[in-house]
Amino acid sequence: MSYDAIDTRIPVLGHANIESPLSSQEKAVKARSFVAENKRVVIEVDSERLLDLCKKNRALPSFELAGPREKIYFNPDQLTCAIVTCGGLCPGLNDIIRSIVLELHYSYGVQNILGIPFGLQGLIPDYGHEIQRLTPESVLNILDMGGSILGSSRGAQNVEKIVDNLEKLDVGILFMSGGDGTLKASNLIADEILRRDLKISVIGIPKTIDNDIYLVSRSFGFDTAVEVASQAIRGAHNEAAGYPNGIALIKLMGRHSGYIAATAALARQDVNFVLVPEVDFDLHGENGFLAALERRISSRKHVVIVVAEGAGQKFFESMDDEQDESGNVRLKDIGIFLKEQIVSYFKDKGIDISLKYIDPSYTIRNIPANASDRVFCGFLGCDAVHAGMAGKTKMLVGHWNNHFLHIPMEASVGRRKHIDPNDKLWRTVLEITGQGSIKN
Repeated sequence: MSYDAIDTRIPVLGHANIESPLSSQEKAVKARSFVAENKRVVIEVDSERLLDLCKKNRALPSFELAGPREKIYFNPDQLTCAIVTCGGLCPGLNDIIRSIVLELHYSYGVQNILGIPFGLQGLIPDYGHEIQRLTPESVLNILDMGGSILGSSRGAQNVEKIVDNLEKLDVGILFMSGGDGTLKASNLIADEILRRDLKISVIGIPKTIDNDIYLVSRSFGFDTAVEVASQAIRGAHNEAAGYPNGIALIKLMGRHSGYIAATAALARQDVNFVLVPEVDFDLHGENGFLAALERRISSRKHVVIVVAEGAGQKFFESMDDEQDESGNVRLKDIGIFLKEQIVSYFKDKGIDISLKYIDPSYTIRNIPANASDRVFCGFLGCDAVHAGMAGKTKMLVGHWNNHFLHIPMEASVGRRKHIDPNDKLWRTVLEITGQGSIKN
């Protein structure tokens, strides 16, 4: 993959010339260092490509390093900030909210922090949702709560009305946490703000349990999802092994990318088949999935199957495409479909099976984050605040090459990260499952 064509410049609202309140803390505790504007992290890690760019005397593609700046753009005493969570629920949303509130309040002294209820609906007065005032006290005990204390919603909203309301509320920084659809909306909102020449910063905190945001190596909630999914696999394996010809079929999240299914399978190594959107498979024929499943039952008497929700959508091509509130194609239920196909196949063969179907998806989406994701959310929230206070806009805080960085929205939105079938992750899945090719 080549990154040298990516425009990594981050827009700013204006010149940052206010001394950061962190400067006095710096002198007192000697524990915080400011990040210079020219501090960057190289995107590419392949040495041959790096050498080739150097030989051609071309600049190495790189992202701005995240962190506190010595000079900030906004006066904290006069600043109002707003936080909104959008799209599907995900472990860690409350951690993001808490981190932003505490950093704004304690590090920068910002007193006016608004919690926007029910996603972008909360920025449209017509819905009548009541905006919350967020304080350190109001977010004190939210880490052990699943979901988002602000709620969420799906679906496009009128960008002009949103910006009108941001003006009315005198918002200086808007923090938006969501997935690809939210980042698209963030980009449109930032464009409208810039078109009106308003001084409002829009900072995205990428959220997708599927870990499929382009140019973001890890998104919060993914680690928690893998942990809980691996526990589901453990229980499913016990169910399958406890019955003659036992089959456990687990459907996990992953609309377009199978990272949760693949990684959870590696975490347990009790899985015999992993089906993901990126790797095609057939049902019928000598090398198809059902024949491979029969061979496994014949030899080991039990089997565990993990399927990502976006896998096998080709089997529904004859059906009309429906769209959800956000304009995404509404996926057909591959889990129920496979269950019916497996039952029918073995019935025709005269083979008795015991099949258990497990779908823990919504349970996983609504649980609190684990320790690893909590720490990760803390970093993301703090760096989002630092970026906003410095007057940066139309960007998201991401993680790449073990660093927290500033990524332009336009470089990431509209594209997804996918499993490379030739890469280490999928090769290892094939090694531990032994499933081989299940395509004729």
